Amino acid sequence: MKDRNKEPHICPKCGQMYTARPALSRVDNSPICPDCGTREALESIGVGREEQDKILGIIHEKYEGEE
Repeated sequence: MKDRNKEPHICPKCGQMYTARPALSRVDNSPICPDCGTREALESIGVGREEQDKILGIIHEKYEGEE
């Protein structure tokens, strides 16, 4: 059986290619990349763009070697 998590997808929100399991947009329930999903969640609690970038940087750094 094919591993669907490794199939490349293009995020409709940011245009980036990703292979991780998609997030669901809070706006229209469509699949989006994990980063956009994280950004939508952070925006919903009032976190600004600069802080979002820092948080995503930490997430990427933490999970960089686990793929």
